[in-house]
Amino acid sequence: MSDVTSAPKVAPKIGFASLGCPKALTDSELILTQLSAEGYETSKTFAGADLVIVNTCGFIDDAVKESLDTIAEALNDNGKVIVTGCLGAKVGDDGGNLVQGVHPSVLAVTGPHATQEVMDAVHQHLPKPHDPFVDLVPAQGVKLTPKHFAYLKISEGCNHRCTFCIIPSMRGDLVSRPVGDVLGEAQRLLDAGVKELLVVSQDTSAYGVDVKYRTGFWDGHSSKSVIWGEKKFRFQNPRIKIIP
Repeated sequence: MSDVTSAPKVAPKIGFASLGCPKALTDSELILTQLSAEGYETSKTFAGADLVIVNTCGFIDDAVKESLDTIAEALNDNGKVIVTGCLGAKVGDDGGNLVQGVHPSVLAVTGPHATQEVMDAVHQHLPKPHDPFVDLVPAQGVKLTPKHFAYLKISEGCNHRCTFCIIPSMRGDLVSRPVGDVLGEAQRLLDAGVKELLVVSQDTSAYGVDVKYRTGFWDGHSSKSVIWGEKKFRFQNPRIKIIP
């Protein structure tokens, strides 16, 4: 018999530094509220956290220095740092992002009022473990297919304008999902017991065209080096070019 009284999983801890004006403070409140709603805990120290978020200010020189110094402190004490706020949107003398130019090892940089972008970075670098006793939605999401297979949508829209097809007028041009998102969803489905993934889109063979096939990363691997063993993939709706 399994032991249902085992200790619950320890929630990931986030260190947080909020700098700047009251508007930045309200942005910090929104981020912390979302973190709390998703089950993350906050740490009183950078060293005691699994990841640190620094909400910066870039209004005057002293504020820029304070923000850069705080980022440096977080990197030194923790090593895993996400930067958001006004300084995150500032351009350096070389034309690139100022924060990334000074601290290239930060995990991600966003501008101000970017709660969703910050949460996306948190999810990428510190996923919250799924707790079936707390989470109402399973990790793989709600599915309407039998348990042994699932659909995996990799893109939306189509760049072709076939006279017989109305899809582009309704769904627009091709927009490929980030490869990390696709592989993450695929892994969650496989972990849930799915044996066959049906890869779907308007034009599966055009996946990545819109982003010029840029390299994506997931779980520490490049998009070309992930293997799932003996699983079956089916590709639907490829566009086949007939060469006479």
